Amino acid sequence: MDLMPEASVQVQLNDFNSWSSLNDTIMGGSSQAACRVTSEGLILEGELVEQDGGFVSCRSPLLNPPLDLSSYRALQVEVNGDGRTLKLALGSRSGLFGLTERFYGGLRWVAQLPTKASGTTSMEIPFSTLKPTVLAQPLAMPLRLIRFDASSINQVQLLHSKFGQPGELNPEFRPGPIRVLLRSIKAIH
Repeated sequence: MDLMPEASVQVQLNDFNSWSSLNDTIMGGSSQAACRVTSEGLILEGELVEQDGGFVSCRSPLLNPPLDLSSYRALQVEVNGDGRTLKLALGSRSGLFGLTERFYGGLRWVAQLPTKASGTTSMEIPFSTLKPTVLAQPLAMPLRLIRFDASSINQVQLLHSKFGQPGELNPEFRPGPIRVLLRSIKAIH
């Protein structure tokens, strides 16, 4: 993923060429969505089915070496989401001496992204607000044992799921046709 300095106060994570879809079919669901790059950004488009799953997503490849965003405090996301509440999920090699990668399904640090019914939503997500989850459930472990480490981000994912906050249903979940445009992700001071 390219990091492009802009005005020396932010970094753009805007190389979507190698992103791919990951949908609920991995757990027996039947949602079908694909990711494609356009001049406007990354489009996630398809059909979302709630039964036996209920999520579609686009994600970056595993980043090696991981992104080091430790000198930044937040991500700014610009997305057209048609009034859906999306989620941004970050993978990190951090915590418990790397043992977090061994959780089935992987530990992800997530934030909700409520979007406007039309047009572009721009939202700042401070790293301090990210919540640890495993398979959309809250992590059953004291947070003092694990903290988000912005110096070792190894994956970025944008999802629409029937789950919102860890362990809770997403009140803005809508099965059926979906089209989301991820315009940009920037790391900001």
